[in-house]
Amino acid sequence: MKNSYIRFDWAMKRLLRNKANYAVLEGLLTTLLNEKIVIKRLLESESNQEDEFDKYNRVDILAENSKGDLILIEVQNNNEYAYFQRMLFGTSKLVTEYINRGEGYEDIRKIYSVNIVYFNLGNGTDVVYHGKTEFRGIHNGELLSLSPFQQQKFNVSVVSDLYPEYYILKVNDFNRWSKVPLEQWIYFLNTGEIPEDANAPGLPEARERLKLDRMSKAELAAYYKHLDNVVILRDNIVTARGEGRLEGIAEGRAEGIAEGRAEGIAEGEQMALQRMALGMKRKGLPIQDIAELTGLACEDIEKL
Repeated sequence: MKNSYIRFDWAMKRLLRNKANYAVLEGLLTTLLNEKIVIKRLLESESNQEDEFDKYNRVDILAENSKGDLILIEVQNNNEYAYFQRMLFGTSKLVTEYINRGEGYEDIRKIYSVNIVYFNLGNGTDVVYHGKTEFRGIHNGELLSLSPFQQQKFNVSVVSDLYPEYYILKVNDFNRWSKVPLEQWIYFLNTGEIPEDANAPGLPEARERLKLDRMSKAELAAYYKHLDNVVILRDNIVTARGEGRLEGIAEGRAEGIAEGRAEGIAEGEQMALQRMALGMKRKGLPIQDIAELTGLACEDIEKL
């Protein structure tokens, strides 16, 4: 069972762009968005990167569904600290690129951004996150709603339906098989396995169409090279992160020792000045004169 199916990012690059295989993507999107998704066509996207790192690190597909909505699906293999902003950039580009000059704002498309990440993005313990735009009153917490005219005009029921929505699937640590369709998809995305009782939309089709033994020798060679490069990239990042952590600890210790020594010297000098000032004060020297001789503030000398 293990490793008998093609990794999802490679399938997105080579197989799922074929109309005959749309059912796999449609199944994932139907399960995630909780509504029947039918892909009308695939549009130009940022995928097929030629940069040596990007080529293996990420892949994306831009789909248009039967309602005219745009769905950007991206797989990100390695850590990117500004990935949240990257998601925003991707949807913002689509908002502006897929509206023609002269069209009204009412023609802006609904956009879904689906992000499958194989790294620990942000700080959270769930495996699937959903983000959408809502407006609430700062005084009463009331949710701002559409007027009846707007609902009829835009054919949506709530304001958030007009804005891009984001889904983040943090699949890297999920390896528990489940009866829940979405968790079945997360399991497959992480492990590459599709158990016999998988029944989530799209997984039966994936079982048939993403088998390794359906690939030619040339396709297999290219696929295994892709896997090797992904592993190498991950190892490089893990190694760099580990070395950076050790260097940081060493530098931190050295800096800590130096800072501690400097702080100790400074504290000792301060205490010596205070003792000197106290002695002068006891002998009756004016506060202002003591301040000029020691450099201490008059207020501090008065407290001695």
